[in-house]
Amino acid sequence: MQNTKLMLSSLTLVGLFALAGCSFPGVYKVDIQQGNVVTQDMIDQLRPGMTRSQVRFIMGNPLITDTFHANRWDYLYSIQPGGSQRRQERVSLVFNGNDQLAGLSGDFKPGVSRDEAILGTDLPAGTTDPVRTEPEATQPGSLLDQIQRDVDAAEPVPVPTPGRLETN
Repeated sequence: MQNTKLMLSSLTLVGLFALAGCSFPGVYKVDIQQGNVVTQDMIDQLRPGMTRSQVRFIMGNPLITDTFHANRWDYLYSIQPGGSQRRQERVSLVFNGNDQLAGLSGDFKPGVSRDEAILGTDLPAGTTDPVRTEPEATQPGSLLDQIQRDVDAAEPVPVPTPGRLETN
């Protein structure tokens, strides 16, 4: 009896040490998201002169409203995907004395898509792309040009109404 107890406790102890020394690769780690999700589309909808209620409709309630800076709303968003390093984005909206949107600052810029910024496809004003100087739709012989010509050449067909059939 004493021998069985000693053997059982030693096997348990060895099993615990073995489990403690093992790491479990492939264990799922949860993505941790906090704050307000702000997209480029939301930023693109903002216009100077919008009221606080219009901005709230587009952006949602701000995460931080500072009592010392009543004319500033701060939207913060952070994500830590699966245990990796945390990324944080911030947008601050500033209102003037008439409670109208006066400006914004932060990690987003109006009118600049993140994809375009990453790929480098956004061009400065007044410059043209050396590869594509005109839109594809206006290039003769392109597929879009052919489709547009087919749509322009289509003729309307009257739709028969119930009770009245047209015969030609």
